[in-house]
Amino acid sequence: MAFLDTIISAVSNIAPYHLWIYSTLLGTELYQTFVMTKVSYQALPRSAFTTLQKRVFPLYFQGQTFLLGLAAITVPPYGLASLVHHKVDWVPFTVAGVTAILNLVIYEPQTRKAMVDRIHQETRDRKSGSSDDKPSAEMQKLNRVFSKNHAMSIHLNLISVGAMLFYGWRLASRFVIIP
Repeated sequence: MAFLDTIISAVSNIAPYHLWIYSTLLGTELYQTFVMTKVSYQALPRSAFTTLQKRVFPLYFQGQTFLLGLAAITVPPYGLASLVHHKVDWVPFTVAGVTAILNLVIYEPQTRKAMVDRIHQETRDRKSGSSDDKPSAEMQKLNRVFSKNHAMSIHLNLISVGAMLFYGWRLASRFVIIP
C-alpha cells in the first residue's frame, strides 16, 4: 500500500514534471539561439547553412510551442489554474506563447520562403549574366523581404527567451532552501 501511495503522490505532484519541461524548453531555446545557429553559420557554406536552417527552424518553433504548452499546463501546484491565479507568472507564458506562435505560423515560413526565393533568383541572375557587383532589382526586393521577416523572427524569438528567463527567475525565487 505504501508503494502505491508513493506512485500516486509522484504522479499527482506536477512540480518535477514542470521543472523538467521548463528546463528542456529554456535549454533548447538558449542552445538553438546562441550556439547552434552561430556555429552552423560560421562552419557551413551558405547553401548548406540554408538547407540546414530550412529543416531545423520549423522543428525548433514546433518544439518551442509544444514545450511552452506543456510547461503552462504543469505549473505547480494546479497547472493552468495556477497561472490564472498568479498574473505575474501568466504574463511571461502569454508573451512567449504569442511570440512562438507568430514565429511558427507567420515569420519562420515567410523567412524560409524568402530564403529559397533568393537562392532561385541568384541562379536566374547567374544565367542571365548579371554582374556580381550589384544585385538585380528582383534580388534586392527579395533581400528586403528576407531581412524584414528574419529580423522579426529573431526579435520574437529573443522576446520569448527573455520571457522564459523572467519566468525562471520567478520560479527559482519560490524554491525554499533548508539549511
